[in-house]
Amino acid sequence: MSQEMDTYIKNYVNGELIEPASGNYLDNFEPATGKVYSHLPDSDEKDVEAAVQAAEKAFETWSMTSAADRSKILNKIADLIENNLDDLALAESIDNGKPVKLAKKVDIPRAVSNFRFFATAILHFASETHEMDNFALNFTLRQPIGIVGCISPWNLPLYLFTWKIAPALAAGNCVIAKPSEITPMTAYMLSEICMKAGLPNGVLNIVHGLGPKVGSAITKHEKIRAISFTGGTKTGREISSVAAPMFKKLSLELGGKNPNIIFADCNFDEMLKTTLNSSFSNQGEICLCGPRIFIEKPIYDAFVDKFVKMTKGLIVGDPMEERTKLGAIVSREHQKKILYYVSLAKEEGGEILCGGNISQLNGRCKDGWFVEPTVIQGLPYDCRTNQEEIFGPVVTIMPFEAEEEVIKYANSTEYGLSATVWTDNLQRAHRVARRLQCGIVWINSWLVRDLRTPFGGVKNSGVGREGGWEVLKFFTESKNVTIKL
Repeated sequence: MSQEMDTYIKNYVNGELIEPASGNYLDNFEPATGKVYSHLPDSDEKDVEAAVQAAEKAFETWSMTSAADRSKILNKIADLIENNLDDLALAESIDNGKPVKLAKKVDIPRAVSNFRFFATAILHFASETHEMDNFALNFTLRQPIGIVGCISPWNLPLYLFTWKIAPALAAGNCVIAKPSEITPMTAYMLSEICMKAGLPNGVLNIVHGLGPKVGSAITKHEKIRAISFTGGTKTGREISSVAAPMFKKLSLELGGKNPNIIFADCNFDEMLKTTLNSSFSNQGEICLCGPRIFIEKPIYDAFVDKFVKMTKGLIVGDPMEERTKLGAIVSREHQKKILYYVSLAKEEGGEILCGGNISQLNGRCKDGWFVEPTVIQGLPYDCRTNQEEIFGPVVTIMPFEAEEEVIKYANSTEYGLSATVWTDNLQRAHRVARRLQCGIVWINSWLVRDLRTPFGGVKNSGVGREGGWEVLKFFTESKNVTIKL
């Protein structure tokens, strides 16, 4: 990639990298050092308006471009992401705080897969026909919406950014995209990739900046007809309050407080290894992590003993080092939030079995934002610590005796994104999966993702589904045509 790491990020509008209309910039921090290392545009409604005008012009051509030609360009973007994997992974680590090896293994390869999957899927996207007893024939057209807004979070920056953009572009829409202002770098690098791949001007526009300025302008713009948002439930509620009265299509992937239910008949060793990952991967900053761990009483003591020992063995360190398991927390504010909930847990009667403190590093990371992986027991299922989203390396553990009891605990929160169930009893697995109030259930596994499947939650975890045909349907409008025979 051409840009230096210590630089001024630019917006990507109408196929060009440009400065914000205001000329103002925001500081961008490296979480591992706590220092400013770059600057991003402090954009506003003027920049969004320029992007919309570019997208409106581009849509006339892009919407009529064949699926095969759109597919070729998306595959070219995937090729260039893959070719720049090392640079993108390093940038993701510097920007987000996650270990470089995690970005290389998960984040950047998944961004490649997102583009490849939807580049192929659009070639096989079919619609329905209905014949009326030789009297009439109905067929359904699936046509692009027009200009859509895609707003993505900071925890999996390029991974989730491309998860929204790729299907929107594949379906023939033009996109106004806003990456998180906390982690803008790989979106900026994607701008350059799109230019090299030959994506027509104005088809994708990336506007950097703050949510109250850029996100709000995207949400309320009358020419942006659909919003796909991933982030906090509070922000999702605000977006809905503006977009719903405008009759915009909405896809909201929001918060989670996912249960991890462990029955005594599970494969204990496999469960332990996976539970460690589902608790602390990406510093616990994944909406699909399982921060509430419920263990059947016969194996509770054995679980606590081994799980705490394994947690204590996790290395919190410089994201650049190969041995590091947990990197830096994404921001100082988020570090404070996590530590607040640890203090709250103590007030609510919780016992800290390990962690619970700032992890103080030496050398270049001495001023970085790190938190020890934390395990807490002794809390009631309905206390605030067990009900509110923490989004960090903090898990609570709690014993249970009966299936009915643990289902009550699992379903007690306002969220319903995902759940994990560990059992070798096939009937129980089916029974519990049906009764859990969530959009995704993993049996004897975690984070096994097939891009063909629907992704999303229930209750306050969101509205709509992403992935597979579901998201291509979201990014298109259906039109029925009836022909009398």
